[in-house]
Amino acid sequence: MKDTPVKALVEVDHLWRRFDVSKPWLNRLIEGAPRQTLTAVADVSFEIIRRETFALVGESGSGKSTVAKIIVGLIAPSAGDVRIDGISMSDPAAAAQRAQLRRRIQMIFQDPFASLNPRWRVARVVAEPLRAFGLMTEQQAIEVRVAELLTLVGLSPEDAVKYPHEFSGGQRQRVAIARALAANPEFIVCDEPTSALDVSVQAQILNLMRDLQDQLGLTYLFISHNLAVVRHMASRIGVLYLGRLVEIATPDELFGNPQHPYTRLLLDAVPDLEMTGRVRAAVEGEIPNPISPPSGCAFHPRCPLAFERCRSERPELAAAGGRMVACHAVAADAR
Repeated sequence: MKDTPVKALVEVDHLWRRFDVSKPWLNRLIEGAPRQTLTAVADVSFEIIRRETFALVGESGSGKSTVAKIIVGLIAPSAGDVRIDGISMSDPAAAAQRAQLRRRIQMIFQDPFASLNPRWRVARVVAEPLRAFGLMTEQQAIEVRVAELLTLVGLSPEDAVKYPHEFSGGQRQRVAIARALAANPEFIVCDEPTSALDVSVQAQILNLMRDLQDQLGLTYLFISHNLAVVRHMASRIGVLYLGRLVEIATPDELFGNPQHPYTRLLLDAVPDLEMTGRVRAAVEGEIPNPISPPSGCAFHPRCPLAFERCRSERPELAAAGGRMVACHAVAADAR
């Protein structure tokens, strides 16, 4: 008997996002300046299976947060599509279905203090999704549910009367997680959820998120620049460079045997006491200007393996040894 293929909950299909960063029309007319377009996301495709954690990593400016915002519908794609449980997030014909889908999608932000209304008590913050989606109307039932959610994330029901400024950073992130869980979501986008926290608190929040995933059957898109965090959380990892995916692999494959030169440079930059004394290749140069990216492979000005083809032809993401890699040098070695 053949195994039934697992249907992806989230499908990102050839996603593009361009921003017009031109000067105002009058300035362009006087100065004769052309229009300028910044490509933040370029032809990105991946899937997220139910109950898994798919992580996106890369340097600042690589397009991680832009992808996240497109997926949840905060900004529209310039081209391509995102489908969640088969429902398009950009097709006007699917507007009614998207309205029903909204409750099943939530987001956890980088700075918990900035994402919580400082004038609201925690009870109102956590209860807001219940009221917004019409899940509960009776005040007593809402108070019971808020107490359950606070207990679920490791806080006390008595904390419901406090304001966000009365909590530590880690406790505020627990409040943000409780708010995200209030609507019983299936898919949560985590945009750098621990980067604003102390290292000791990061581990607590990450363990809480993993426990909640196992308990509630959640699916995560995890955005981070911290590879150590990603290794702990992710089922699969996508590496972004200048808006393009350059490698997709499992944590064991990525950390054990990285293929793309950019992935290798990122891993060499991670502090590791066990590898003290090992020769490391420093990440040289800066990420190019996305308004005028290099020709061919965007990484070739910084790549130690670059050759002539890299400067003229952009590599496509293709299967290589059980993973997906976009690199001419890797493809040449595979042959």
